[in-house]
Amino acid sequence: MDAMPPPSDKDGLKPYDGPQPVDMLPEIFIKDAFAEDDERLWVPLAPGRWSRPLCLNASNGYWIHLTRVRGGGFLSRHRHPGPVHGLVIKGSWRYLEHDWVAKAGSYVYEPPGEIHTLVVDDDCEEMVTLFHNTGAVLYCDENGVTTGATDVFDRIRTAREHFEAVGLGADYAERFIR
Repeated sequence: MDAMPPPSDKDGLKPYDGPQPVDMLPEIFIKDAFAEDDERLWVPLAPGRWSRPLCLNASNGYWIHLTRVRGGGFLSRHRHPGPVHGLVIKGSWRYLEHDWVAKAGSYVYEPPGEIHTLVVDDDCEEMVTLFHNTGAVLYCDENGVTTGATDVFDRIRTAREHFEAVGLGADYAERFIR
């Protein structure tokens, strides 16, 4: 962790050094969330698709992660019982149900309930989007019938299994869990 030097007296600032709440959880600080130099930090979800966990919040039922897709294609048709926020970092993606394309710099708020079909066009070499998912992702067929689901507990389990398999150890996931 890179620490900033304490402000000098000439700045007239000093860090707070009083008590913190006894039960306060530690912050999560990730120096390089993109982790381009260590592929082990990207949890595979399907061929050409990965998740980089940033915060797996079991106590509030949400997870924040980077989704990375290489090679384009259909990702999933799904809906969310809770809100989702997304910020495109690289590349682009779209929903078949809308006339917009989310490109680098685009922000999207997804209200609970809507069924949408996420695709990354084949001409997109790589897509990376920061997503904040609240609740679950409910996978749906073409008729809107739920066919499966994933939530923060599945994401924690998958991360532990992956980190164990790549030599980081299952406990590596603990740094993201709150």
